Amino acid sequence: MENFQFYAPTKVLFGRNQVEQLPESLKAYGQNVLLVYGGGSIKKNGLYDKIQTLLGEDFNLFELAGVEPNPRIETVRKGVAMCREHQIDVILAVGGGSTIDCSKGIAAGTFYDGDPWDFTGDSSLVTEALPIVTILTLAATGSEMNGGSVLSDMSKNEKLSFHSPLTIPKVSILDPENTYSVPAYQTMAGSSDIFSHLIENYFSKAKGAEVQDRIAEGLMRTVMQYTPIALEEPTNYEARANLMWASSLALNGLTGRGKSGAWTCHAIEHELSAFYDITHGIGLAIVTPRWMEYVLNEETVDKFAMFAVNVMGLAVINDKYALAKAGIRELKNMFTAWGVPMTLPEVGIDEEKLSLMAQKAIEHSALSTSSYVTLTAEDVHQILTNCLV
Repeated sequence: MENFQFYAPTKVLFGRNQVEQLPESLKAYGQNVLLVYGGGSIKKNGLYDKIQTLLGEDFNLFELAGVEPNPRIETVRKGVAMCREHQIDVILAVGGGSTIDCSKGIAAGTFYDGDPWDFTGDSSLVTEALPIVTILTLAATGSEMNGGSVLSDMSKNEKLSFHSPLTIPKVSILDPENTYSVPAYQTMAGSSDIFSHLIENYFSKAKGAEVQDRIAEGLMRTVMQYTPIALEEPTNYEARANLMWASSLALNGLTGRGKSGAWTCHAIEHELSAFYDITHGIGLAIVTPRWMEYVLNEETVDKFAMFAVNVMGLAVINDKYALAKAGIRELKNMFTAWGVPMTLPEVGIDEEKLSLMAQKAIEHSALSTSSYVTLTAEDVHQILTNCLV
């Protein structure tokens, strides 16, 4: 296990009716609030009206609606302009990871003289940020407990990230009932995203990080257990609660600290989203098993065999390669059973831009130097080609 710092300062208010604590959570930071949300689902499920009632006349509420599923830099710029115009004290992000990620860009961009897109090239440019309070409505990205943000510039077909401890949310309200209305497609995509975060941290070159691996295995098995229940019974509180908490713990640093290295599947999927604007979690589910198959070798087989036994629940056999391959097959079967489309053509992607996306994945990441198994553009192209069928 490598040396590390662990910093997870977010105050989490978890459970039913925790939104009642919203006024108290906001007033510590000021009265001028920018409410950021997405396509309007919070109006359909009543959360928007609840927020309006709770805040009443005690706060000056300004709204930025319409945050995209892969949040656009144009929306971040619009939010920055609103924060400056209205002297915003605190951002209230209500939604899933896209809304929270957009809010992080706005929070940091408010104090930056240049374009907030610059953060994706140099996170150190973030030197100050507005406080962020979140109300989570989708279990997926874990953005409610970390300082990471992924933004898109579709004019350049780029989807890139930045990270700063200054953009970690101050308070996150996690009421599982707010996820009851999430459609099945977004539920399975969210669970795929959670699972991918855990896999990216699990498959690391670092040795001896047993605590992190055992926690990750438990969280993965929890996602496996409760996703089918949430899909079958959308208002099952136990299922939604476990998925919501697993989402937060998967990416608050708990399973990744002490394990350096670049993530692989996210770097590849970000190019799919940048060029085709597909749902992030779906792209990850398509890519991940093909990546596993491609990098299975003498150096990685033991970890993949461990994954097969400790996560996928397979019995130990003497042939570790057969065991590893069976584990990967079970993962693919799990995604399929959830209803996830498992080939690129099913989400509207053919071979036309695979080579270009492979090259961009290398340019925009450390895949060629620091990933679990280092990859070239040709390797990424082959993995994407394998995703066609």
